Order: sequence, then C-alpha cells, then structure tokens
Amino acid sequence: MKVCKKRKTSRRANNYGRLITCIVKRSICLMSNKSITLIFMTYWLQNLYNALNVCRRGTLMIKALERFIIEVLLWVTTPDDINALWAQSPRNTAILIGALIATSGALLGTFLLLRRMALVTDAISHSVLLGIVVTFLLITLVLDREFDYSSPLLLIGSALAGVGTVFLTEWLFQSGLIKQDAALGLAFPFLFAIGVILISRYADNVHLDIDAVYVGEIGLASSNTNSHCLTNCEPITITPDDPRAITVRRCMNCAAENLYPRDPRAEFEEFCGNCGTYTPSEAVRAEAQGIPIYDDNEERPTFVYWPKSITIMGLIMLLNLSFVLLFYKELQLTAFDAALASTLGFRPNLLLYVLLFLVSITAVGAFDAVGAVLVVAFFIIPPAAAYLLTDRLYQMLLIAPIIGVFATSTGIDLARGQFLGIFSVNRLLEALDDIVGLGGYTEWNVSISASMVMMMSFCFIVAWIASPRYGLLATLIRRWYQHRQFAEQLLLGHLYNHQHMESMADECSINTLPIHLNWSQHQVERIIRNLRSRHWIEIRGEQVMLTDSGEQHLLLFRQQLMQK
Repeated sequence: MKVCKKRKTSRRANNYGRLITCIVKRSICLMSNKSITLIFMTYWLQNLYNALNVCRRGTLMIKALERFIIEVLLWVTTPDDINALWAQSPRNTAILIGALIATSGALLGTFLLLRRMALVTDAISHSVLLGIVVTFLLITLVLDREFDYSSPLLLIGSALAGVGTVFLTEWLFQSGLIKQDAALGLAFPFLFAIGVILISRYADNVHLDIDAVYVGEIGLASSNTNSHCLTNCEPITITPDDPRAITVRRCMNCAAENLYPRDPRAEFEEFCGNCGTYTPSEAVRAEAQGIPIYDDNEERPTFVYWPKSITIMGLIMLLNLSFVLLFYKELQLTAFDAALASTLGFRPNLLLYVLLFLVSITAVGAFDAVGAVLVVAFFIIPPAAAYLLTDRLYQMLLIAPIIGVFATSTGIDLARGQFLGIFSVNRLLEALDDIVGLGGYTEWNVSISASMVMMMSFCFIVAWIASPRYGLLATLIRRWYQHRQFAEQLLLGHLYNHQHMESMADECSINTLPIHLNWSQHQVERIIRNLRSRHWIEIRGEQVMLTDSGEQHLLLFRQQLMQK
C-alpha cells in the first residue's frame, strides 16, 4: 500500500509538472506576439479603469447613505449632539466600531471554528497587506491616479488577496506532497513577505506603519470622518478688492541671489494671500489656521462629521448578517457534514469561498481599527467562548456577538486603567512597584484594541472555567461525582456478592473492608456514612449489611448500565 501511495503521489506531481510546463509554453508563445499582448494589456487596464469609476460611484453612494442617516437622526436630535456623540467622542466611536467588528467577525468565525479552519483567518489577515499594496500600486503607478483610502476598490482587492491565499493553500495541499497545515504555513508568510517587500520598495510613503499592521488604532477612528454640510453651504469667493482680502509681500530675488528679505537689494511684490474660491469645508479649515474667510456677522456653515469606519463596518456587518440568515441551513449542513451536503446537491466549496471572501472583506474593514494581527481574535475568541456555553448553533450565533460587544465596551475602560469598574490597574501597578519594584513604570498606557482582545480572552477564561456543562469546574464536579458514585456502587456490589456467603463475616466486616477494597479507612468510613444517610446499608455490630432499598438501587443501576 505504501508503494502504491508513492506512485500515486508521483503521478499526480508529474501531472502538475506537465500542466505548469504547458502554461509556461503558452505564455511564452503569447508574449512573443506583441500585438496580442498589447491588446490584452489594454483590455485589462480598461477594465481596471471602469472598476475605478464604479468604486468612485460607490464612495459617493456611501456618502449619500451617511447623509440619509444624518437626516433621519436630525428628526430627533441636533447637529451639535451628533458631533458630540461621534466625532468629538473617541470613546463612543471606538466602542461602536469595535462592536461592529466583533459582531461581523463572530458571525463568520462561528462557522470557521466549526469547520476547524480558525487558522485560515490568520492567513487571510496577513495576506490583506499584499492586497492593499497591490491595489495602491495599480492605481498610483499604473494608472497615475490619486488613491482614495476609503475606496471600495481597496476592500475588493484585499478580499481577492485573501481568497487567493486559500486557493494557493488548496493547490499546495492537493499536490499531495505536503499536509494542509504545512501548506497554510507556507502560503501566507510567502504572500505577507511579498507585501512587505512591495511596500518598502515601491510604496514607502503609504500611510502604513508597524503599529497599524499589528494592532491598529481604533482610538483615532473619530478623526477620520466625512464632513456633511447642512446650512450655508455655498462656496466663498474672495477677490483682491474684497474687504476680507489679505495683502502679503513676497521676495522675488531672495532665492536666486541668496539675499535676506531685509537686504536693500531685495525686491518684493504684493499679492492677495487668501484670494480664491473656498468650499465650505476648506473655508472652515482655513479659519482654523487663522486665515480670515468670513465676516464677523456672517453665519458659518453647519457641519456634521461622520466617522468613515462606522459606515464601512456597518455595511460589512449587515452583509455578513444577511449572508448568515439567507444561507443558514446550507452553512449549518456544510459545517457539520460537507460530504452529505455535496451528496444532496449543494456546493460546499463554493459556499466556503464566499465565506472566506466575506472574512477577507471584514479583515480589510477592520484593518485601520484593530490591525491585521489582532483581528484574528475578533473572529475566533468570541465563538470559542460561545462554543463552551451552548450546543445549539443558533444560540452560539447569538452568544458570540454578545461576548464580542461586551469585550469591546469593557476593553475601552481597561485601556484607561479600569477593570470592569472593580479596581484601578494604576493602583495595582503602584502596589507592585512598592513590593517588587517596577522601576517607576506605574502608568497603564496600552493599546485599545489590545485591551479589547484581553477582555475577550478574559471572557473565554471565564467560560472555560464556569461553563455549566463543559467548564473546568463542571468537569471537576462531574468527575468527583462519578468517582464517588463508582465507589458507592463498588461497595454495594461487594456487599451484594458476599452477603449470603460463608465468607460474609470476613468480607463485610467494617474492619476488613479497607483491605478487600484497597481503600483507606477514612475513605471507607466516608462512603459508609453517605450510604447510611440514604438507607441503602445498615451496620449490625461490625457487619455492614445491604438493605432492601439498597439492593433495589444496585439492581436498577446494573440494569441501566447493561442497556447503555
């Protein structure tokens, strides 16, 4: 059998080798025809240009959706209240975005956990960097266009990179040469390394750093907003003869002749320093910089600043929720028995790739907030904790997001030094500094997303310890009860087997039972005390006798044991 398996593996490897050789030969033949190559390049660039236009319209649609939500909120509140709730409150924004990420991740992570594909999330989150860099390079270098970091094209490109990781993993595994876990370990570090090389070589000015890649910065999400003008939204035009115009002087020959502005040979010209046409947002920004734009009696524009991540993660959460609700039966069947689903006519592989595509989109949407590494915790830890608390899939889908939302809301307080409102972490560090000596580092200053993950881990530990059925305490109590029940049934069986025999006086004596059962005297006395309290045995002198109720209980227990 081993020889046959090696032959089958080598034959499959030869087939893949022939396929790769054929692809290479056809590619060389195609590349030799320059006109065909030019046609294909033009075709794909045109498709990419059309995709950019579609994504630009998608960005406008997102802004239109934000404006609709703002108009609905204005029925019950004011613009100042909306700004105070989100744009001016980093805590509220971080809690809401964290809750959306936790809900989106828990809905998809539940099925990944049931399919034993939890590590795939880590692979996808790492390959997201490659998708971001490739999308950035295609837009800025190939098409020479300005890149919008909130563009839906970024989501699509990164999601395709995540699905590509899964395809590469499956291709390596199906080659028959390595196992699936090894294929996964080869695929995503390779793609992540390509992303790091590209970003360091061709996109070193892109707004990504190590902190963003690892843990993100959800606390700054409130500053990344879209501004929506509500009143006084007309553009402002300032001309040189306008009273608001500012006249400034500029040295014409200072740089060319290496002169100082105070040199008598310096020549100056006067021009208007603030002339031009300003949009409402540009006018407000200019006034914040000290440039006069509006008159004292002129009304300023009214803006509502809406964080971008709220809309993006809200749409992703609704997309994931709709996918789970629409395909709940199919996801349930493929998660527990993919072979049966395939036999019944379903396509479990297609459903899996759609699931992984949504995982990629969710990971990209959460990239700025929690980074490409910590986002794995939002997919895995809440479903893992819910898995310990219930045996029902629909209950697991309800409990996992609740755990994630609770962890994100309490993780904000933990980052500020408050653990569930019970004690202050700073005081604990001060106490440890006095006892152990921490070198004066007593200020608790940690990442918000890392604190959220710590609270998720805390929730998992609580579920692991205190779960009613699968928790550590429940398991210890159940084992203790089984151990005591076994000892009680063993003693009752010993008495039942010897109570009518000639050796009864020796076998059933309270003094010799520890020897026959190989127990300690204390253990024998404890078990006898428990059995006497239930009237299953009685003691006559030094003899331990089985009562009628104890005999009935023993026979019933043996009957139930035989049925099992």
